[in-house]
Amino acid sequence: MPSVCFYFQVHQPYRMRHYPIFDIGESPNYFDDKANREICEKVAEKCYRPTNVLMLELIHRYPGAFKISYSISGVALEQFAEYTPDVLESFQALAATGQVEFITETYYHSLAALFNAGEFREQIRKHQATVQHYFGKKPTTFRNTELIYSNGIADMVEDLGFETMLTEGVDRVLGWRSPNFVYEPWHGRGMKLLLKNYKLSDDIAFRFSQRSWKDWPLSTEKFADWVHAIDGGGDTVNLFMDYETFGEHQWADTGIFDFMRALPEAIWRHPSFNFATPSEVAKMYPPVAKVDIPEAVSWADEGRDLSAWLGNPMQDASIAWVYKFERQIKDSGDENLLHQWRKLQTSDHFYYMCTKYWSDGDVHKYFSAYDSPHDSYVIMSNILTDLEIRLKKSPKKVPTFTLPTEFQKKKAPVKAGTLKKGRVIKKGAAGAATQQ
Repeated sequence: MPSVCFYFQVHQPYRMRHYPIFDIGESPNYFDDKANREICEKVAEKCYRPTNVLMLELIHRYPGAFKISYSISGVALEQFAEYTPDVLESFQALAATGQVEFITETYYHSLAALFNAGEFREQIRKHQATVQHYFGKKPTTFRNTELIYSNGIADMVEDLGFETMLTEGVDRVLGWRSPNFVYEPWHGRGMKLLLKNYKLSDDIAFRFSQRSWKDWPLSTEKFADWVHAIDGGGDTVNLFMDYETFGEHQWADTGIFDFMRALPEAIWRHPSFNFATPSEVAKMYPPVAKVDIPEAVSWADEGRDLSAWLGNPMQDASIAWVYKFERQIKDSGDENLLHQWRKLQTSDHFYYMCTKYWSDGDVHKYFSAYDSPHDSYVIMSNILTDLEIRLKKSPKKVPTFTLPTEFQKKKAPVKAGTLKKGRVIKKGAAGAATQQ
């Protein structure tokens, strides 16, 4: 009896304000409160409010049968609590149904797993406690920022006691194998691994409104037939995507809400299928093999690697600079300073500095709050310069930090000021993955 496993990422970063050089040494206000409030409210109106109403409607219509899961970053939860408390309450109403699983990630949606194991663990514990506080249950499933995964990251996550972990079903890793089974990490000691079916997921998340796509328009019947074709060749169809797919990336007038409303019954036309949460899938189906992923993968861009956040000089210099402050900031005992520093770790800041072009570059432009990658880099540099000045007042010496060797090999050329804003996601970037 194959399962359909829906997982939705919910994330909003604290966007940096346009911090001019004249503010260095003068202002510790690094984030754009006005923009963060406006964007949170805009996305709430287009996505979070109507989609939560729809999901609650489906859960009540199909008690015990329709199930979904979310990971909501800690910084998104903070903004919901401050800017749109009704959104937080609607997620709590979903939690109260017992048909929704909430998943742990890094609180700050950071890249700490790649740079600082101790910080990675601290952010996980902070997020786990926050999810338990708001939704009443301690998560047992983990997803790393943007599904970034490797053997080493899996080891750290399993050490923390998680029973299930999510990642991307990357073709170059799987080879002939299918993402539609439960797997185990390479060094696994019992933790289960669920892999995203990126083709079916992206059919909804990216190609749904793309008129040039050969399968447009996508009806529920057509999509359900594709899912049903997996019967006998898989145990689970893992549909992982941004929650903002509904109403924000795919606008309401595309029919995305009607598609989702009709999907459960279309799936159930095949009597073998059910809906299950990640932890339920992990319990229902035995792992078929261990998966060896020595180099990190993600769900971002067509490469499904780390090049969305690392690889060009601006990204590499900025993230090395951020992490060098760790020891001194923690030794200071200043909780506000610690919170500010951790918000600077959010992966989005480095994503905005990406200098990719073509379809991947279009996705980056869509999400960026800045006019160009170079603008984002300059703002981050000014903020980190101010942070360094503040820390130099401490008697402790600012430590040095060197980027890991694997990220020093390739340096992409930087072309400042060449990207412009655009709304390409609504058109459907075929095959592209996502980022908030």
